[in-house]
Amino acid sequence: MNEAIRQLEPKSLWGYFADLNAVPRPSKKEQRVIAFIKQFGESLNLPTYVDEVGNVIIKKPASKGMEGRKTVVLQSHLDMVHQKNSDTQFDFDTQGIEMFVDGDWVKAKGTTLGADNGIGVASIMMLLASDNIPHPPLEALFTIDEETGMTGALALKGGLLNGAMLLNLDTEEDNELTIGCAGGVDVTANGTYTEEAPKGNAAFQIHLKGLTGGHSGVDIHKGRANANKVMNRLLLDLTTSFQIQIATVDGGSLRNAIPRESKAVIVCTSENADAVQKKIAAYATMVKHENDVTDPNISLSCESVSAPAKVVAADFQNKFLRSVYSCPNGIYRMSPAISGLVQTSNNIARVIVGDGKYTVQCLTRSSVNTEKTDLADAIRSAFELCGATVGLSGAYPGWEPKPESEVVKLMSETYEKLFGEKAHVNAIHAGLECGILGTNYPDMQMISFGPNIYGAHSPDEKVQISSVQKFHKYLLEVLKAV
Repeated sequence: MNEAIRQLEPKSLWGYFADLNAVPRPSKKEQRVIAFIKQFGESLNLPTYVDEVGNVIIKKPASKGMEGRKTVVLQSHLDMVHQKNSDTQFDFDTQGIEMFVDGDWVKAKGTTLGADNGIGVASIMMLLASDNIPHPPLEALFTIDEETGMTGALALKGGLLNGAMLLNLDTEEDNELTIGCAGGVDVTANGTYTEEAPKGNAAFQIHLKGLTGGHSGVDIHKGRANANKVMNRLLLDLTTSFQIQIATVDGGSLRNAIPRESKAVIVCTSENADAVQKKIAAYATMVKHENDVTDPNISLSCESVSAPAKVVAADFQNKFLRSVYSCPNGIYRMSPAISGLVQTSNNIARVIVGDGKYTVQCLTRSSVNTEKTDLADAIRSAFELCGATVGLSGAYPGWEPKPESEVVKLMSETYEKLFGEKAHVNAIHAGLECGILGTNYPDMQMISFGPNIYGAHSPDEKVQISSVQKFHKYLLEVLKAV
């Protein structure tokens, strides 16, 4: 199946992408891909260094005649988001991604594709291996754990790189040059609760699925439904109307992905069973209508299950549902300075309730650090009201735009020369590693660009073949122009 990918042009780039996607590389489990990249650099007899956290640096001298040019850092991250459809049988820890060509697109079978940021990694590998592409001195930086905390970039020490400019290959629209991004912080609420025996004997499993999901930064402005909020709204309504009791809730997956699914097991009295099912069916119709544009495949099912032995105590259940209900989700504030840019947002990424314990995981983003802290404190307050212990972790800074820098001018002029139109120079709400890397390399000019990748962080992820060809042409022209 992946052999068809290797036949795409440019073959070297797609070949390295196929090689990379054969290596399992979940965030925080990058040992195999670190070894893969290290072996690759050493096989080329290029200076290769792995730092203490697993970032890999490979350096390559300039091609003949370009020795006096400025050194360029090429940077991409090795890890990928692991998401799959509920009916897809796949083990991300052991299997390589199964890819296929669909017209002008490369997709994966029921899982994320890993084009984010695998196309960037493969492009750098292609340049390192090439013996006929003109280029200045290169420093390839492959970071780890970008998707779940950017800990690789945070741990990268100063003094390891000498480049004057850094090209981050992690933007997902091929006509955009990204020069700024939001920072983020993980907000986690944990706690315990008292369990009790259910008062009824009719039990149901509610399954919400088919939501569009997507990247919790790039796609947050699109108004897509959040499975955790949709489920919580239903559960609070059922609690208010019928005093149902919750046994378990399991919604969402990763902090940086808008939740696509949620399951809950509830208990009610036999007398209320029919009314509860009718209420759920009516809610399903309403939710489908509310989200028919953004989430056309949303579905909500209800089936009878065996009654559980324990459920959440009523007093805590009411407090918890109201805490989740009050927690901000989606856009919190748009930028007053940059039209159309989300300034601050929150994603309620994960909700787990069961066995006397609960967890809620959020990812809060903002390009204004003080506003990010303020929103995180608001979320903290919402969950402290139900008795949770709330922690903030994994904070990383935003990246301040510098539109007048030399690298922005170079990239803009080269784009217009090649394609006869102006590139869109912008900032994004997603997190990029540039802001973090700039803390230890403050004089290094940075910019981010890449090919069209749609549906990142979801099983709908796909990368456009013609756009990769455009990106490849642009990258090579930029390296000649430095």
